[in-house]
Amino acid sequence: MDGARVERYLARIGVPAHGGEPGLARLADLQERHLHAVPFENLSVHLDEPIDLVPEALVDKIVERNRGGFCYELNGAFGALLTALGYEVTLLCARAATPDGFGPPFDHLALRVDVDGEPWLVDVGFGRFSHRPIRLAERGEQKDPAGTFLVTEDAEGDLTVLRNGGREYRLETRPRTLADFEPTCWWHRTSPKSHFTRSLVCSRLTDSGRVTLSGNVLIVTDDAGKRETPLSTEAEVLDAYSRHFGISLDSVPTVRES
Repeated sequence: MDGARVERYLARIGVPAHGGEPGLARLADLQERHLHAVPFENLSVHLDEPIDLVPEALVDKIVERNRGGFCYELNGAFGALLTALGYEVTLLCARAATPDGFGPPFDHLALRVDVDGEPWLVDVGFGRFSHRPIRLAERGEQKDPAGTFLVTEDAEGDLTVLRNGGREYRLETRPRTLADFEPTCWWHRTSPKSHFTRSLVCSRLTDSGRVTLSGNVLIVTDDAGKRETPLSTEAEVLDAYSRHFGISLDSVPTVRES
């Protein structure tokens, strides 16, 4: 990214353009602000929009089109921003936990970011996950506003990330490229077995909790608890996308029938 694109990306997430050296404190601030500003959403799957796993297209969607995305898009774009800011970034492959084990290979893209020689797990593309970087070499509990995280290592060297005692995903440590994720990204966009083709979600972190639009149901979670509000008209749904996520749509996306 050139300097102008970097400044627009930083403005998108509410970060001053000249925020100092690429240290851990700045990394944590960038991650939290990204989670607040850029929603996790799978609207492109249901709007028949292309998803091109190259940094220019991913950044363009977030910065110029004011959209979000799912893991490949969000962590792919954020990794490009961090690299432009001077961080050492490695793309890692993960498999999300399921009731039967773990998802398919390349199910999820996460970031390893090295700061002063120490590796950190950074993830802005997994929905409800850590707000701040997780120390990858630490095997004890790590406290985060989103809960207590634990990283364990198996005999093959893969890492399992747990939150509040439950498995989130299994993480490989081998470096990957964006192109490695293209087949599984395509599967998630097209397969009737993918949860992305069977559901419609747009969600982001807020100062007091989380706001999510799941289909036509607006879900707000904060200190007062969880409130679900069904939206009965297309106008209400479009207004919710605009008001809560800054996303302007011409029509309401719908889950296609398998």
